[in-house]
Amino acid sequence: MSTQTHPRAATPTWVAGCVDDFVTHPERERDRSEHTIRAYAGDVRACLSRCASDGSRALGEITLHQLRDWLGTLAAGGAARATLSRRSAAVRTFFARARRTGRVETDPALRLASPKRQRTLPEVLSRESATSVLDIAAVAADDDDPIHLRNRAVLELLYATGIRVSELTGLDVDDADRSRRVVRVLGKGRKERVVPYGVPADEALGEWLERGRPRVVTDSSGPALFPGRRGRRVDPRQVREVVHALPAHVPDAPDVGPHGLRHSAATHLLEGGADLRMVRELLGHSSPATTQIYTHVSLDRLRRSYEQAHPRA
Repeated sequence: MSTQTHPRAATPTWVAGCVDDFVTHPERERDRSEHTIRAYAGDVRACLSRCASDGSRALGEITLHQLRDWLGTLAAGGAARATLSRRSAAVRTFFARARRTGRVETDPALRLASPKRQRTLPEVLSRESATSVLDIAAVAADDDDPIHLRNRAVLELLYATGIRVSELTGLDVDDADRSRRVVRVLGKGRKERVVPYGVPADEALGEWLERGRPRVVTDSSGPALFPGRRGRRVDPRQVREVVHALPAHVPDAPDVGPHGLRHSAATHLLEGGADLRMVRELLGHSSPATTQIYTHVSLDRLRRSYEQAHPRA
């Protein structure tokens, strides 16, 4: 007799039905990406399964105490604050919809507190290090290899605009308006925004479009602005590998990926006198609190400079 177990097979029917409804219901959260919905579905399944093991036989039997106990168990097991925050958000979203659609009479997650996410200062390149990284990319592109031309354009555009790596890999050729030096970006929640970029990024983009892209484009490329050597649209993993490789050649530069370039762009904009609201708009942040962290980065650098320079610091 086989002793093999299948965790999903043990999921109660009512739990599976609730999760399936959450994923497929027409009232999808419009500001949630497919990736977020999938992650939320996994969190909800884990929560409901735990409640079922505690004796709940239907959605309406779940209590706030059970939800708090579930989160407490996760916290005791070492779950990070960010993980706990996401899982509590998933459960609150699930039960809020269940209440709206009549699946439950009261929302047990209404008072479910979300642990505050611990915001750490992002690691960023200095202006000098950023310039050195981009110079290295430019030198590498001098050999006229189409991938080196692409990599230079990718780096210049990431730093010039501060866009996310997923936003960059989703760009099509028509999304770049070189006459106005702006790119049209589809961000989180499928919200569109227009982001400007500077002359160096435009030069790198122009060389890629004129001398690089035509040599790698295939029928499978479609309208992708940045296809790879085999013609398919470049994916975020490939971009991360490119970005991580270059700072290693710059003395004292931290190992930053695409998100590090995004942090660097935001920090340098604020240090140069840009308005916080403008930076928020460029980055596509839905919450002002998300952009606020960059002021801490700038203040941290200001304090270090002050302590080094002022005789009575």
